[in-house]
Amino acid sequence: MRKGERALSVLEALYERGQAAGHGWTLDTELLSPHQQQVNALENQGLVELACREDRAELSVLEGRPVRWAARLTPYGHDTLTYGRSRPRAELPLGGEEADRQLVELIPSQMAALRVFVGLADQLQVPPADGLAEQVRAASCDHGIKRWRLYLTPEQMESVAYGLWLHRMTGSAAEANRFGREYGVVYSPARAGEEGYPPADVRSSAAGGAARGSAGASGRG
Repeated sequence: MRKGERALSVLEALYERGQAAGHGWTLDTELLSPHQQQVNALENQGLVELACREDRAELSVLEGRPVRWAARLTPYGHDTLTYGRSRPRAELPLGGEEADRQLVELIPSQMAALRVFVGLADQLQVPPADGLAEQVRAASCDHGIKRWRLYLTPEQMESVAYGLWLHRMTGSAAEANRFGREYGVVYSPARAGEEGYPPADVRSSAAGGAARGSAGASGRG
């Protein structure tokens, strides 16, 4: 479980126990010591409030026993939990028509360029592929490697290549070049206009190099 998912699970546990108790606090007897340590870490982020001496005294009266530790969500913790519950998540499809999706991991600059591309969908004459905008919204970030994870169909990967080509033509080529190296999908405007070719030239980098070499040899012959 990733760090963000662990934090959400702790917030969820605090919320549920606090609601069940009626006073909003999760008490020391309701969480094991390791979980209490996780709560303490969330306090440093402003997501959790730990009971002060006066709060513990009031809770001790309510419980009829000494309460040495208690915690509840702050407004920021509540909003974080609410957002986490509703946020769409990109998950690996299990089968059927979705089985041809491929895991794609994009660096932040690639993801930023892709967001611009899908945001212009209504203004472009060659708009993003169906479902790409939804995948971008549902993408999750692996902060350990600083990559955005999406699961894309071949058509959506071609569309990403086109978006990164637009970015290349108006700014930086690094994002499109990296996508081509890692996934072998490169947009080619010349081939896109040829009958029978998709809008992006899809091939492995090695196969693409061999094909170009073969074409060059036949041309020289």
